[in-house]
Amino acid sequence: MIVIGVLGIAGVMYVANGGKPMGSEKGPQICKVTVTADILNVRSGPGDMQPIVSTMQRDAVADAQARVENGYRMLSDRRWVSSQFVALTSDSTCT
Repeated sequence: MIVIGVLGIAGVMYVANGGKPMGSEKGPQICKVTVTADILNVRSGPGDMQPIVSTMQRDAVADAQARVENGYRMLSDRRWVSSQFVALTSDSTCT
């Protein structure tokens, strides 16, 4: 009887959540960075030997991805910046 009750409650919770397991909704991920260096080189790839494609000034804010490789964070436009010289904004939910 108890097992049937537990399964019934789990079924109701599953249906109430739109057919997805509870806790599977994380919402949209926000990932933004603020430049902490005076001038930051933006590169075409994740490494200091990659070509510089532009620069960013201190306190500039850019949309970014959660992806970090070789100490470089990918920006939303597939360019890369050294993660040493950027900080996640307070409203960012990425790591």
